[in-house]
Amino acid sequence: MTQAYMSEAGRGAGPGGTGRRTGRATGWWRREGMWRRGIVLAVLAVLLGLLMVLHADVPNSVGNLGSLLETFLPWVGLGIPVLLVAALLRRSAIALVALVLPAVVWANLFAGQLTDKSGGEGNLTVATHNVDADNPDPAGTARKVAASGADVIALEELTGEALPEYRSALAKKYPYRSVQGTVGLWSKYPLSDARPVDIKMGWTRAQRATVTTPDGERIAVYTAHLPSVRVKVKAGFTANQRDRSAAALGEAIAHEPLSKVVLLGDLNGTMNDRSLAPVTAQMRSAQGAAGDGFGFSWPAAFPMARIDQIMVKGLDPASAWTLASTGSDHLPLAASFKI
Repeated sequence: MTQAYMSEAGRGAGPGGTGRRTGRATGWWRREGMWRRGIVLAVLAVLLGLLMVLHADVPNSVGNLGSLLETFLPWVGLGIPVLLVAALLRRSAIALVALVLPAVVWANLFAGQLTDKSGGEGNLTVATHNVDADNPDPAGTARKVAASGADVIALEELTGEALPEYRSALAKKYPYRSVQGTVGLWSKYPLSDARPVDIKMGWTRAQRATVTTPDGERIAVYTAHLPSVRVKVKAGFTANQRDRSAAALGEAIAHEPLSKVVLLGDLNGTMNDRSLAPVTAQMRSAQGAAGDGFGFSWPAAFPMARIDQIMVKGLDPASAWTLASTGSDHLPLAASFKI
């Protein structure tokens, strides 16, 4: 009887029996814990997805936060791998499931930009470049942009001291030019009707000209350099002056009598920025339609945003690309169109 009692006790309450039941219980709680751990990570993942989905609802009334978010919106996706690593270290199943939301949202917004959308060669190539007022090599910069094979080149942030060097470097290939204020347009084809465009800055940083191709097509080409923006602790995203200029530029383009329009320039804003809607609502991005990748143009040392733009109306983009760096803090851009 004593042996029988001890045997039953050993199976039920002895060191061996207790260890086996405790081990099974611990293992079960570990599996159950995968769905209980990482609640905070799961919430952060959902909030990240909602931030991208509802970016247009982030108000601009306080420091233009909405425009600031939209300027760097693709980079919000960096939060996904960070949360993924945290979820794996935490062994949280619920956090991993929650990460599906921001991953799907980011892919829906930006995955299409990672593919090459070029559609062959065009018969009109344009280029644009903010050359930087402090560019140490104006002539070399002009030659690099011209090496793109562009038929029309727009340059922004020209200075009186550097302008003769740009003129000299481009004169042979581009016999036609129009310089208005700090923006210039050089063309292999005849220019006409060149005039400044008032973008409410008090001095000239935009112009419009007609380019006539060898086939007789007349294309309105706008060159613009919208006001700069800054991020300040007390003032937020200081973009109000740029927004006013964007509205004025959009109005000018809306009243353009020619059906084929090209806009080249430094708009100090991305296609996602709602404040550029007066322009972007009526034009297509050459990069978005026929580019390969995001085409970030600024800053040149580590491009994080495409604030320089080539946009069109009434033309079909064939390809778009970013050129090699020059002496500027911006990268030059190029695109070709089928006419």
